[in-house]
Amino acid sequence: MEHRDREPLVRKTSSSYRTFPESTARRLDKEYLRSLHNKRLYLAVFAAVLGNFSFGFALVYPSPVIPALEAHPSPALRLDQHTAPWFGSVFTLGAAAGGLSTMLLNDCLGRKLSIMFSALPSALGYALLAGAQGLWMLLLGRVLTGYAGGVTSASIPVYISEISHPGVRGMLGACPQIMAVLGSLVLYALGKYLRLVLDWRWLAVAGEVPVLAMVLLLCFMPNSPRFLLSQGKEEEALGSLCWLRGEDTDYGREYEQIKDSLRKQSRRVSCAELKDPFLYKPILIAGGMRFLQQLSGVTCILVYLQPIFKRTSVILKAEYDAALVGLVRLSAVAIAAVSMDKAGRKILLFVSAGVMLVSNLTMGLYIHFVPASHNGTVANTTLVSSANLPAEPTNYITLIPLLGTMFFIMGYAMGWGPITWLLMSEILPLKARGVASGLCVVVSWLTAFTLTQFFLPVVNAFGLEVPFLFFAVISAGNILFTGCCVPETKGRSLEQIEAFFRTGRRSFLR
Repeated sequence: MEHRDREPLVRKTSSSYRTFPESTARRLDKEYLRSLHNKRLYLAVFAAVLGNFSFGFALVYPSPVIPALEAHPSPALRLDQHTAPWFGSVFTLGAAAGGLSTMLLNDCLGRKLSIMFSALPSALGYALLAGAQGLWMLLLGRVLTGYAGGVTSASIPVYISEISHPGVRGMLGACPQIMAVLGSLVLYALGKYLRLVLDWRWLAVAGEVPVLAMVLLLCFMPNSPRFLLSQGKEEEALGSLCWLRGEDTDYGREYEQIKDSLRKQSRRVSCAELKDPFLYKPILIAGGMRFLQQLSGVTCILVYLQPIFKRTSVILKAEYDAALVGLVRLSAVAIAAVSMDKAGRKILLFVSAGVMLVSNLTMGLYIHFVPASHNGTVANTTLVSSANLPAEPTNYITLIPLLGTMFFIMGYAMGWGPITWLLMSEILPLKARGVASGLCVVVSWLTAFTLTQFFLPVVNAFGLEVPFLFFAVISAGNILFTGCCVPETKGRSLEQIEAFFRTGRRSFLR
């Protein structure tokens, strides 16, 4: 009876949705968004992004630990110029493997269970790092924490986009980056404190805390309504949407829109369908963004942040500089979260790439032209071994690399950091979202592994300015890619974005 009573409204909604924008549909959408209760939605997002906190913590783990391991009294644990790059880069190789496995996990287990599954390799990896007795345990611990990071980086953005509504999806889509930045910042702070009073192994023990908290909280959170509907679990999907939106809201209308979108799609993606622009265009855009994001050099800079600051002898101690950069990064992501649903995605991507271009160019030119006596470069000294040298700033001009790095991180965190993850989860079609998101993460972390692995050898062979000038060229390419390929998704539902790629009609995104 209830279904028959709602049928005229559903038909009207579907019709107006297909011919969007219609004034009636817009008015109903705005009234619906104003009526929603977001407290439970925010709680579900917080539970999920604890996985990103752990990811950010694990990613920059080598920054304070490499100097300690280079000076370790035991030969079995001591790092040198050959093993230190592997300790920094093997995390990204594990992350690529995690993204690859998520191509199956996302569609078999679902988004929420995939996130929870990541806790197992993460906890085991931290345990190996904490109790390491040899280099193989250190490397395996990094691989496992990287694998967990690959799973969460492919699953969490998809989970958040599928449980959020257009009114807050941009803000909530920035939360994974905010928590990753916060995790890195906490790592820097703990690295400074624990190095003074405790052994470096306690950093790995501290990494277990957010992993356990994430699993505990997610046990009480719902799965994605879109995933449940794709599995034919209509009652569970309706209950999930009711929990997320509030019982006294018109969530039934949104539920019918999701169902209407699913009816137009087959259950599985066939090889023939990959020739359809509806599938290959968003996949190429998302994969291209992930590729360019990593080519901009952010992972290299974050992993080797303290050694880079030691090499350029900035005015403060390297660990303080790293924490300062972390604070700037956190502030910039927060600004992006607030402005993303107002200013739009593309304008922030343009600004972000422009700031990264200027910052990388400044760093490259500074290192190339400023004499070694001013920039602290020591002849015949590798980047890693220079991390153990005392910083001896001779001039306030050494603030330039600190400011350049701060602005690079700020620019990245304003756009190409959070928006790349958000757009990946927004533009990928539901029928291929699980597989395609995993593929994008594989592309991302294989690129990061390659850059991180070759960063130190390139620096030692050609100088620190070469990678920064390369990153500047890539940032210019990011501007062109944004202008030519990236659609504006601000305020659009996931169904409207899919309709745009299916029909090619830009009216769906206006």
